Amino acid sequence: MCFLRRPGAPASWIWWRMLRQVLRRGLQSFCHRLGLCVSRHPVFFLTVPAVLTITFGLSALNRFQPEGDLERLVAPSHSLAKIERSLASSLFPLDQSKSQLYSDLHTPGRYGRVILLSPPGDNILLQAEGILQTHRAVLEMKDGRNSFIGHQLGGVVEVPNSKDQRVKSARAIQITYYLQTYGSATQDLIGEKWENEFCKLVRKLQEERQDLQLYSLVSFSLWRDFHKTSVLARSKVLVSLVLILTTATLSSSMKDCLRGKPFLGLLGVLTVCISIVTAAGIFFITDGKYNSTLLGIPFFAMGHGTKGVFELLSGWRRTKENLPFKDRVADAYSDVMVTYTMTSSLYFITFGMGASPFTNIEAVKVFCQNMCVSILLNYFYIFSFFGSCLVFAGQLEQNRYHSIFCCKIPSAEYLDRKPVWFQTVMSDGHQQTSHHETNPYQHHFIQHFLREHYNEWITNIYVKPFVVILYLIYASFSFMGCLQISDGANIINLLASDSPSVSYAMVQQKYFSNYSPVIGFYVYEPLEYWNSSVQQDLRRLCSGFTAVSWVEQYYQFLKVSNISANNKSDFISVLQSSFLKKPEFQHFRNDIIFSKAGDENSIIASRLYLVARTSRDKQKEVIEVLEKLRPLSLSKSIRFIVFNPSFVFMDHYSLSVTVPVLIAGFGVLLVLILTFFLVIHPLGNFWLILSVTSIELGVLGLMTLWNIDMDCIAILCLIYTLNFAIDHCAPLLYTFVLATEHTRTQCIKSSLQEHGTAILQNVTSFLIGLVPLLFVPSNLTFTLFKCLLLTGGCTLLHCFVILPVFLTFFPPSKKHHKKKKRAKRKEREEIECIEIQENPDHVTTV
Repeated sequence: MCFLRRPGAPASWIWWRMLRQVLRRGLQSFCHRLGLCVSRHPVFFLTVPAVLTITFGLSALNRFQPEGDLERLVAPSHSLAKIERSLASSLFPLDQSKSQLYSDLHTPGRYGRVILLSPPGDNILLQAEGILQTHRAVLEMKDGRNSFIGHQLGGVVEVPNSKDQRVKSARAIQITYYLQTYGSATQDLIGEKWENEFCKLVRKLQEERQDLQLYSLVSFSLWRDFHKTSVLARSKVLVSLVLILTTATLSSSMKDCLRGKPFLGLLGVLTVCISIVTAAGIFFITDGKYNSTLLGIPFFAMGHGTKGVFELLSGWRRTKENLPFKDRVADAYSDVMVTYTMTSSLYFITFGMGASPFTNIEAVKVFCQNMCVSILLNYFYIFSFFGSCLVFAGQLEQNRYHSIFCCKIPSAEYLDRKPVWFQTVMSDGHQQTSHHETNPYQHHFIQHFLREHYNEWITNIYVKPFVVILYLIYASFSFMGCLQISDGANIINLLASDSPSVSYAMVQQKYFSNYSPVIGFYVYEPLEYWNSSVQQDLRRLCSGFTAVSWVEQYYQFLKVSNISANNKSDFISVLQSSFLKKPEFQHFRNDIIFSKAGDENSIIASRLYLVARTSRDKQKEVIEVLEKLRPLSLSKSIRFIVFNPSFVFMDHYSLSVTVPVLIAGFGVLLVLILTFFLVIHPLGNFWLILSVTSIELGVLGLMTLWNIDMDCIAILCLIYTLNFAIDHCAPLLYTFVLATEHTRTQCIKSSLQEHGTAILQNVTSFLIGLVPLLFVPSNLTFTLFKCLLLTGGCTLLHCFVILPVFLTFFPPSKKHHKKKKRAKRKEREEIECIEIQENPDHVTTV
């Protein structure tokens, strides 16, 4: 290998170039040997993956088990809200609250809720008999436990000019039934049975009563409707697989019956499928539990795996046809597997970082772990199983067998004597190939379209200004969307859209969104409640809330009774002997914890209930309330915590879901920077970083404008976008920077001609496979469809529109290649002149 030094080039530049060339040639040599090994032992590399799939696939069927804890899956694993819940549970355990409305405030527990909605224009208050009948039917249920009944009006209209805010009418009423299970396994099973009967009863009452609409919710409704997505999507995933198989088969076909490879496209998709089945088997063998978020893994793995399949097919078409099929397979491996190895490694790095302990969402962590296994098996199956299929197909092509019917192709003289339909079916392209055409694979319809039509159009000087304007519009909308990112802590985004939970949530949001959930205010240290300054601090903390407080009620009782309790002994004595013994105040006993030391009683902890007034965006305002109250617990003299079961899902959710994609993006950036001077060409990595950043920000901004919240599915799609963009842009960019044509335009044309077919085949198959997700009635699949559609669309836009134009007037420059070719041509002309001068008879002879 010879390295020539350019005039004025530093020595370090020469050494870096030598190192890049050595690494590149070393990787290509390794892949070439791998291709030779596969071509010499195709049966072995075909059998081993098949045995692994059968072994692990059967194991997956036997060990399939769904995830039963939805909170563990989608709530942040490490959050302050869980610590606050533990403290609240230790202060006020369930067995101390037997008749309190908010007895299960610190844990959801077992419950049943029903909203009764009157027809438009009617007053729910005038239908008291129907409400009481529903209530009595619930209480008379078999195996029912003691219930706590709460009620709340929705859609309230007040009496005009009423000083005491009298209610004129209401549209809906919400009733909640809390079950006492005490944490016992037997009681929990009875409670679950009661909830099932409760749902059946509500459906039955809805059929009997036409004047009221009933919407029910129980403690396991969210879990049931979360897993319902998997049931609804089963048939659609099979339809998606059929569409991908059909698209891959058709796009791999040619009119040339010898060189067309329809079965290789089909087998390539099946290769990815069996690798996914094997990964699923490994996941379940290692005690993994299935959840609906894993529904995205087949689409993620298919997008990467089929890219390797189509690149190998394109690499096969670029090999010399007169070589033996084993050498052609090895050449295809050395041409393709270097880039495919790099992109697979980046997939493994990004999803491996998503599976790290830094990830605070268990669903994201489980998904990334499974995706890492799928990527490893995908890579192994592509070069082994599909490589063996490529070997057999190459052998059939070399022996001139039909690519579909596997029969010997007749000679040209024999075909000329047959009908037109027979010539069409059995033609091997000898009639289409001209005497000066050396590559018969150029007749592939996609490659022909790119070479003859698209390349000339996209590099036209009149098209470039419109592409620049298009990119400015794209960047503007992306930037605008990135400024409007919304939190995805709402669990409804992961449920089936036609489920009872979603219907209940929509009605509750419409009619009961004026107030926040009941927030528990826990004072966990002894406090001088009789002190006027402490009373003022409590009032100040509760200002702006509607409070249900034993303290405030007790102060009013002392004022009405004209009792003075300015010291500890009087305050506690009157509280225990008089206030808490009155029937209307007895329920406050569960809100105060007394401690007795000798003859003296003390209050060591207590709790209040706060309700904040909110607007339609209740969840966002509740998070703001939580963020404002927590710092006050550290700055004020009163030590308290605030908690509601919904805080577990909201607490630092935005930070928890954005950390994985930030870590993954940082990992990709770090790898590309570390290989900046080592792999192929530094400008290739530079352009790759710019392209991936543009695609990632574009997908992020556009999905925000498409009303997609930043939930765990959206974050997983953003991590995938990083890799999908690298998967498709890297081969195109590296071929461009290494091209030796005279101009940038010629270089980008050759790059598109070399890799455009594989990119277009893969993205088209990927996008067509997403279509069935539209027909799954689930918010989770809608989010998955939108994000992956934007991923494929933005990648296609950059590969075929933006990069082909921008690379024509930005570095790297191709002038030194032009100078080298001129120097070589001049040297060759000088040699020819010398030969002519030495042998003048040669001219005469000519």
